[in-house]
Amino acid sequence: MIRWTRRQTLSAGLATAVVGLAAPYVRAQGRRVLRVIPHADLKNLDPIWTTAYISRNHGYMIYDTLFAMDADFTPRPQMVESWDVSDDRLTWTFRLREGLKFHDGEPVRSIDCIASLERWGKRDGMGQQLFAAVAEMKVVDDRTFVMRLSRPFGLVLEALGKISSNVPFIMPERVARTDPFEQITEYVGSGPFVFQKDEWVPGSRVVYTRFEDYVPRPEPPSAAAGGKVARVDRVEWIYFPDQTTAMNALLAGEVDYFESPATDLIPLLSANPEVVVEINDPLGNIGFARFNHLHPPFDKVEVRRAALMAMKQEDYMTAAIGDPKYWRTCYSVYPCGTPYASEVGAEVMKVGDVDKARAALDKAGYDGTPVVLMQPTDIPILSAFSLVTAEKLRQIGMTVEVQAMDWSTLTSRRAKREPVSEGGWNMFHTWWIGADVIDPMAIAFSGDPERGWFGWPSDEALEKHRQAFAFAATPEEKKLHATKVQERLWAIAASGHLGQFFVPVAYRRNVEGLIKSPVQFFWNISVS
Repeated sequence: MIRWTRRQTLSAGLATAVVGLAAPYVRAQGRRVLRVIPHADLKNLDPIWTTAYISRNHGYMIYDTLFAMDADFTPRPQMVESWDVSDDRLTWTFRLREGLKFHDGEPVRSIDCIASLERWGKRDGMGQQLFAAVAEMKVVDDRTFVMRLSRPFGLVLEALGKISSNVPFIMPERVARTDPFEQITEYVGSGPFVFQKDEWVPGSRVVYTRFEDYVPRPEPPSAAAGGKVARVDRVEWIYFPDQTTAMNALLAGEVDYFESPATDLIPLLSANPEVVVEINDPLGNIGFARFNHLHPPFDKVEVRRAALMAMKQEDYMTAAIGDPKYWRTCYSVYPCGTPYASEVGAEVMKVGDVDKARAALDKAGYDGTPVVLMQPTDIPILSAFSLVTAEKLRQIGMTVEVQAMDWSTLTSRRAKREPVSEGGWNMFHTWWIGADVIDPMAIAFSGDPERGWFGWPSDEALEKHRQAFAFAATPEEKKLHATKVQERLWAIAASGHLGQFFVPVAYRRNVEGLIKSPVQFFWNISVS
């Protein structure tokens, strides 16, 4: 049973009243508005610079892609009208659909696509593997360009149609020429919605309006593929740091859609006949505890492995998710139930014993160096993960300093490679949707300390097998190298895997057209 304090009840009522002030004005103008409670605050607007899902979702609102994954994870053409590949599979020719425009009225050209792919290829794990085989990309005309490979790459369309972080969004050339390790400062896309920068209030609201010149594909929507039809004139993301306040706004009808409600609120939401609660992502999410491999104490593999030995998945899932119908243990680095899933090498994660972990830490020579653990207090699941880890590390004898912050601050700070004394960090928690970590191409699995993901593990054997997977000619070879990648990830204790879980979405019954997908999309949705 959920107990509300007087403060929570009052804050919920106040927030509902504040949100409600805007409703009569918008509806009086005859505009169709979808109001959404996003899973996090949007502060970082560059979906290539960061893998944060809130930035990815923002990217899907305003940008488009050359290809897109359908509900069966098959890449389908999106901006591309037609394509051709040579018999030796080294030359790929792409032709864009006619009439593609950016939000500033300029046409989408081949050079925009080339520049965007080059920038993406320096940050994304799959993009890095693809561009290791790209000899050149060349403009044929404004709507046609060629990609020539030095050797066949078996995942060209899968890479160009990647459904989640980092997504190869197409930007204007002038924007895409930005250093990939610096954030862009102009947000012009060619997607179904336009970002209204003047109405953006970090920590409060993000506004998008329908792009009148967007021409959707004729096919019905299927995950990220098909026709992106904007059925509302305006989408507002309204951010609530407090989950109870957010729930109350949905129950009162002041917002339409709640992307990621805390699981302990689900019973109250489900009890309301005007609210639908359902699982939208069939693959679920994988909880991650990420170490910083650059600085003590987690620069030593023995210390990282000792920490993993204390991490019992049941404890994390019970604390963060609660109801067992929404989670399961999973000792594969790939989502359980997917083709490459196995428990090979996972013995270290299956220990779940504080006493054994303490002994391993003593043997590792831990010297008392404090662990600075970043806790995102505005995302309940990650906040709970953080507190569980802090307690477990203290139980095995580590000194832990939990630093509370919001998620958007964390996603900025985690990019810092400097020591803790200079604003760095030792550990944070996140999750990946299953689609992002379904094979070794995930940037989360990189062993390249220069181009890899935050935490920056360094392991040449890991990179060797990731690359071999990308160029494997048979399913058997792919399976072999996927298994080798998993073995290396567990051997170097790259991350802690905390279990597989499913977070329901909640929305009012007047919302129709929700697309089933691992990623939240807001086209095809209407509000009656």
